[in-house]
Amino acid sequence: MESPVVIGIAGGSGSGKTTVLRQIIREFGPDPIAILDHDAYYHDLSHLDREQRAQFNFDHPDALETDLMRDHLDRLISGEPIEKPVYDFTTHTRTDETETVEPRPVIIIEGILVLAESILEEQMDIKIYVDAADDIRLMRRIRRDMQERERSIEGILRQYERTVRPMHLEFVEPSKREADVVIPRGGHNHVAIQMVMSRIQDLLPGVGYEA
Repeated sequence: MESPVVIGIAGGSGSGKTTVLRQIIREFGPDPIAILDHDAYYHDLSHLDREQRAQFNFDHPDALETDLMRDHLDRLISGEPIEKPVYDFTTHTRTDETETVEPRPVIIIEGILVLAESILEEQMDIKIYVDAADDIRLMRRIRRDMQERERSIEGILRQYERTVRPMHLEFVEPSKREADVVIPRGGHNHVAIQMVMSRIQDLLPGVGYEA
């Protein structure tokens, strides 16, 4: 069995990482791809009351159980299935459920901090940073958090000012230096996406994609 191609997709909150991921899956097909999203590995905060959870800094590397994610990544690379945590963003807790992820020829690890964590970055064959203007990212975050995570505009802006923006400047933005490819305009940058797909084929010729 050939070693899988490991792709890291990083970038600030609301930069378009998910759009890039979906575009790769759409062009490549879902069957050869395993996905590890860093967000699934947030520490469980069920031991804290609701107010303490709301004050937690979710944008600092310590908020995530990256060692477990690295262990799961290593297992997938070795050909073993893993049980990925399922995180509930409305309650800031891990659920009792897990998601089975089978080993695949392509493994995509995605999250704002995946290029800032050396234990993840060192395993990547292709490192992508998705870039977008600050105001665009903030608008996307507001829309997502209100629609998907049942949060108020006041709470979203308070969190953005208190932790999201400072942590972006301290950890996320500097990780751009680790990237092989910087993609502005997210999944709408079709030229960059096609370059990434060509690189995957160079590393793993046996897997084709729907051009």
